[in-house]
Amino acid sequence: MIIVVGVDDSQRSAIAARKASRLAVWLDADLHAVHVAHIPAAMLAVLAGVPAGTSEFTDAQRAGVWDVVGPTLDAGGARVTRVELEGYPADALVEYATDVDAGLVVVGSRGRGDLAALVLGSTSHRVVNQASCDVLVAKGD
Repeated sequence: MIIVVGVDDSQRSAIAARKASRLAVWLDADLHAVHVAHIPAAMLAVLAGVPAGTSEFTDAQRAGVWDVVGPTLDAGGARVTRVELEGYPADALVEYATDVDAGLVVVGSRGRGDLAALVLGSTSHRVVNQASCDVLVAKGD
């Protein structure tokens, strides 16, 4: 079985990673930690004249994600694969989970805050409604 956990640099993401790691160990499942660089961030890099994926901001953002969730993932004892994608987070998570035939997707209840959720739509809400497998929304420890 494969468990996919969506990660970013938020504390809610670290909570989701911790729960997903525990479940992966308990179920003897593989854990795929997936960070999706949101399309508008990639577009900003291109507009600034830097190819997407090569800007210092993107590299720093990616490093920040793994700084936040990496220790949790590494300490849990699960078999972890780190995956980086670009796109819209909910859509990319659902597509990735489908591609690897995941049995479960784990997401945090909020990543970027209330205003971003209102403007962009809640990633967790969209994943719950679009995923073809079970979804766990981690709300807290």
